[in-house]
Amino acid sequence: MILAKSVALNMSIFLETYKVRKEWIDYNGHMNMAYYIHIFDMAAEVMLQKFKIGGDSAKSEKKSTMAIETHTIYNKEVKYEEEVNINVLHFDYDKKRIHYKLSMNHKEKKFQAATTEVLSLYVDLDLRKVTEFDIEKIKIMDNFIQAHNSKFSSDKLFFTDKLKK
Repeated sequence: MILAKSVALNMSIFLETYKVRKEWIDYNGHMNMAYYIHIFDMAAEVMLQKFKIGGDSAKSEKKSTMAIETHTIYNKEVKYEEEVNINVLHFDYDKKRIHYKLSMNHKEKKFQAATTEVLSLYVDLDLRKVTEFDIEKIKIMDNFIQAHNSKFSSDKLFFTDKLKK
């Protein structure tokens, strides 16, 4: 899947749209917080696949990312059968880590339902140790940053000091 510019938000990169399922609704009549994270994780996989560090890489190269810190803010509830767009608000990396922030926006009503910020390590799955990104992946991530940097926002980021540049 190719990342495309979001028409809903000028300062982000569109990843994917999801429809809230009945089984994701809790006794309060809105989507349970675990499913916000589930949706963010599914959308992040779209981005990770583009960078060749997602599920396919885990299977073929035995290297993948593992989240080590997250910060999620729930702004407004979403309910059964509503659709949400997931967008990249920020992306950066160092030689062993990626740092990104995603937003969840109501597709029809355009409000921001939630954001999540994630810090992940790149891991050799055979050794179960952190490893450095190879040149191919660095070039892909650099190209992504160069193409979209003007759309990124560094507002309210919690993990910027965790990257070692």
